Amino acid sequence: MNLTKQLGAEFIGTMWFVLGGCASAVLAAAYPELGIGFVGVSLAFGLTVLSMVYALGLLVVHTSSQQYP
Repeated sequence: MNLTKQLGAEFIGTMWFVLGGCASAVLAAAYPELGIGFVGVSLAFGLTVLSMVYALGLLVVHTSSQQYP
């Protein structure tokens, strides 16, 4: 059960990272008039990582560490 939860969290986190971060990079390259540039892409990658750490961090910590009940 623990491995299933970890793999599920990893899949969702990777999917979110690709959809959030890479999609912003593709939009920045395809539509330069949109104006997000390097800073916007950097913020998009950072915010996707931050949101997944907050959303799935406790799930992964609780399933991988025997210290938590």
